[in-house]
Amino acid sequence: MQNPILSLKKLKLKPGHITVFKTVIHLVSLSFFALLIFKVLSEQLGADPVQGLSHFTGKAALNTLFLTLLISPIAKWWKQGALVKVRRVLGLYSFFWAATHLLVYILLDLNLNWSLLASEIAERPYLTVGAVCWLILFALAVTSTQGMQRRLGKRWQQLHYWVYLAVILAPVHYYWSVKSDISEPALYLIGALILLGFRRKTFKRWLPGVFTQASPET
Repeated sequence: MQNPILSLKKLKLKPGHITVFKTVIHLVSLSFFALLIFKVLSEQLGADPVQGLSHFTGKAALNTLFLTLLISPIAKWWKQGALVKVRRVLGLYSFFWAATHLLVYILLDLNLNWSLLASEIAERPYLTVGAVCWLILFALAVTSTQGMQRRLGKRWQQLHYWVYLAVILAPVHYYWSVKSDISEPALYLIGALILLGFRRKTFKRWLPGVFTQASPET
């Protein structure tokens, strides 16, 4: 029997295949959102529903971000360059969940107290890290279109390399936010390091550029 992985490597993905992949991503993501609504309506979010909402949306953002970073290594391994076309959809869903996560915190934890939000971010390290991560995902989401790619030129790729920082900060935010069992966030931290290991060559090229931009020649 022929190895299915070898068969996949020989198969050239066509636009129709990418459309199917994107459709599956939409269906899975929307089904998880429907599950969240069901849990809210049926009161299945635990003794502290707000914490349950925050945990669900935060993990959804983190998982989707990890999947986004996995696309390129998979595409390279399977020699399917067209597969990278699904990264944008996954990245946007990661930001969608991150935005929902923030909305839960602002609406239900802080009751729209914007002054308290500023002080909380400044005083709590895990919120500071989370805010930086959220801003990175926001910047990547609003510049993800082909139009923005044309306008930014070479700067577009440099900007989108900041996803490497986000993929580290997100599990750090999770790790610092928990009060008891740290085993799950620790696994996410290990996963983030593994993901960066897959992209180590690109990461090494990007990192010196960040310090060069931060310290211009005098």
